[in-house]
Amino acid sequence: MAAARTMSASRSRSGSIWPWLGLAAIILIIDQFTKTLILGYYKLGDATYVTSFFNVVRAHNTGAAFSFLADHSGWQRWFFTAIGVAAAVFIVWMLKSHAGQKLFSFSMACILGGAIGNVIDRMMHGYVVDFLSFHAGNWYFPAFNAADSAITLGAICLVLDEIRRVRRGK
Repeated sequence: MAAARTMSASRSRSGSIWPWLGLAAIILIIDQFTKTLILGYYKLGDATYVTSFFNVVRAHNTGAAFSFLADHSGWQRWFFTAIGVAAAVFIVWMLKSHAGQKLFSFSMACILGGAIGNVIDRMMHGYVVDFLSFHAGNWYFPAFNAADSAITLGAICLVLDEIRRVRRGK
């Protein structure tokens, strides 16, 4: 009886992985739904001007962030796919190990959902579909998508989590 109580207490401290996988799935669904809309309603290069600083466009990125390595012969598709799959496996392991740490797990779930969304694009299309374009005057920030937004939010929260952890240690 005492062993069962100890096991259940340690599980409640560690938390469940399922809410975090659910969050990653929601991010993945939003990402793929928005990309499906863009692919269905826009041709490559089409744009809708929404505000003086924001457009919805259809862009294809065969590279990584900021189109890094996009001008190469195609090997980068499989390279970035492999990195995305490896990251997803590692993140699931981290979530399993740290599911009770809310900010950390939120961060990991955001990164996981975004990484899988971009891996799906690479596998299905050979490129990542980007569609959010911010600009100021003649300066344009590289187009991005919901998966990229989730990965960025996850990375920011991961940094905040580490800052909180270090401050608690002092």
